[in-house]
Amino acid sequence: MSTIFTKIINKEIPSHIIYEDEKFISFLDINPLTIGHSLVVPKIEVDYIFDLDKEYLNKVLIFSKKIASAIEKSTNCSRVGLKVVGLEVPHAHVHLIPFKNEKEMDFINKRLKLDESTFTSLLKKIRENL
Repeated sequence: MSTIFTKIINKEIPSHIIYEDEKFISFLDINPLTIGHSLVVPKIEVDYIFDLDKEYLNKVLIFSKKIASAIEKSTNCSRVGLKVVGLEVPHAHVHLIPFKNEKEMDFINKRLKLDESTFTSLLKKIRENL
């Protein structure tokens, strides 16, 4: 089912990768709701997050915690929220969204358009805080 996320995992298309290990990859959302909005994606192709086995479900939260902590230290937010939607791309993933107000996590909101230098400096800051 070669999704856009699989292409990112395989480095076939560019992305702003925060961190990856043998099971997961995290990268900045190209159309973020807020500054620092990132995705955590399992490296196995499964459409629906609740179709992942128990091992992946447990480990996706542990992996996400590490990334969320770095995002929180790197952005001006109150918290980093976790949201699972999964309709845009048929590949299980979670959104990590830094916010000050819960309304900022609503996908009905207009997405931000960031330039490459903003992505690059934000990525550097988050990686330094891992």
